[in-house]
Amino acid sequence: MTQKPLTIYHNPSCNRSRKALQILEQYKTQLQIIEHFETPPSQSNVKQILKKLGVAPINLLRTTEEGFAKGRYQSGLMSDEDIIEAIAQHPSLLQRPLVKYGNKVIITRPSIDVLDIISGKSV
Repeated sequence: MTQKPLTIYHNPSCNRSRKALQILEQYKTQLQIIEHFETPPSQSNVKQILKKLGVAPINLLRTTEEGFAKGRYQSGLMSDEDIIEAIAQHPSLLQRPLVKYGNKVIITRPSIDVLDIISGKSV
């Protein structure tokens, strides 16, 4: 079980996010909850998350979101910097839930994947 604090980028209206948070709370981990609609990530935060995830910016983008799907943002036409800026300006475009532990971030999809970070499999 983890001893370091975990951070969850959380959206209370998202079912997957609520499930991941519930799992974290059951394990009584030290937990920081960042509601990313209340406290949107800066472009610098998005870059740090990407570095810790080890993925390209497009993998952090929710392409099913209405703002994306209606054509304002189109993956084939966006540079990595455009994607990072879009996520920072429109937090609904951020994949969720994200859980950070030390130098690692995981997208907990499905929510049960949060157990990997608690058990140390993803750390």
